[in-house]
Amino acid sequence: MIKFGTGGWRAIIGDEFTKANVRLLVQGLADRINEEAAFRPDGRPGRVVIGYDRRFLSDTAAWWAVEVLVANGVPVTIIDRPSPTPTTMWTVRNLDAAYGIAVTASHNPALYNGIKIFLPGGRDADVDVTDELTAHVATLTDADVRSVEPHVARTSELVTIQKSLNWYLDAIIDKLDIDTIRHAHMRIVLDPMFGVSETSLQTILLTARCQVSVIHDRHDPLFGGRMPSPTEGTVTALRHAVLESGADLGIATDGDADRLGIIDDKGHYLTPNQVLVLLYDYLLTRKGWSGPAVRNMSTTHLLDRVAQAHGQVCYEVPVGFKWISAKMAETDAVIGGESSGGLTVRGHIAGKDGVYAGSLLVEAVAASGTKLSELYADLVERYGELVMVEGAYGFTAERRSDLTSRIFEAHDLPDFAALGQETEKITWDDGCKVYFTNGGWTTIRFSGTEPLLRVFCEMPTHDEARAVADTIATYYALD
Repeated sequence: MIKFGTGGWRAIIGDEFTKANVRLLVQGLADRINEEAAFRPDGRPGRVVIGYDRRFLSDTAAWWAVEVLVANGVPVTIIDRPSPTPTTMWTVRNLDAAYGIAVTASHNPALYNGIKIFLPGGRDADVDVTDELTAHVATLTDADVRSVEPHVARTSELVTIQKSLNWYLDAIIDKLDIDTIRHAHMRIVLDPMFGVSETSLQTILLTARCQVSVIHDRHDPLFGGRMPSPTEGTVTALRHAVLESGADLGIATDGDADRLGIIDDKGHYLTPNQVLVLLYDYLLTRKGWSGPAVRNMSTTHLLDRVAQAHGQVCYEVPVGFKWISAKMAETDAVIGGESSGGLTVRGHIAGKDGVYAGSLLVEAVAASGTKLSELYADLVERYGELVMVEGAYGFTAERRSDLTSRIFEAHDLPDFAALGQETEKITWDDGCKVYFTNGGWTTIRFSGTEPLLRVFCEMPTHDEARAVADTIATYYALD
């Protein structure tokens, strides 16, 4: 019943996301922590940091976790207010905690909730850890779960209740060129999408003397009836707000604020790919940083062009931010990111952070002395342009079996040559990726967070990308 994907364990509330399953998962983690205690210098179990977002049951489930951990003798710091998932990751690192738990389903629909697990340093749990945890939890029953009563957990000496986010916010403020932002007198519109980023982003930007207005800030566990994911189709209200107010840009974040989407001064949606490339170029060109970049297999190759222009390397890894953060640590990369909207920068947490990314983009615009639309136009003039299209297709269990057999076992692919696209190579390490000789590419893989088959295609022109993506959809009868 409990299975980790690329972004933690996520399940439908009342179906698989239940009190019983949350308790089982946390008991499994507590067992692991107590086994590891023997290898710690003091012989005591390591601390766990717990945070939660504004989803239905998130705060309640966080305290379910506390009750289990206390019963197992594990010390806990709970950030007892809705907060960005990056806050939990930063606090794990800051407190030198053994693990972190964030109760969130990130950008999934409102009927989902879930749990993300973080390792020492605040990084996403890797596959070895989540596989071992999943296997152990599968051996447990409700009778194996140890728990204390709620009032015992709330008064336990093992529990530290943290209300402040200021340590995390100050860490971001210290990394920004606040003076440059302050004197640019920027106007920003924020769209937390009924999630948790409002307090954090507003505090940072007001500190930098920006004029800030906010939409969709109330607590709504249904997220206004939309996906809490800042895609082009979900930020229409933000676009209107930016244009009506004459703002310099708009920033939208997903439900737990680890991803972002951007509207520029002309009302155009900047994709996460474009934001990632803009920030990498800014750090190299204007900030004088040096080092490689890391992206996953479904993220823009324009990042590679920027790296190459500066004598650097861009590394490709599988989908899942844990792979990005691991490669960044290995190569001392400047930036790492993914096309779904998550990125991080060297020296910050080893995980995606929409609050820091949005703040850094504001700094980049302020430092340029131009509008965001002009800043991106200049980047295209220097590095060229690549256009990405994507599709997401649902399926039944039977259909998934058929697609798995046909695509990933039989390697039955469309005839891309009929479109005039010559194939350079094909990899099968994480789904399927086809590289074309014109520098374009396409990926086909199952989502690690939702029951979807995802198709990404990036080409020199939109027509080429659309043709490849449509050919894939037609060939497999996807809809």
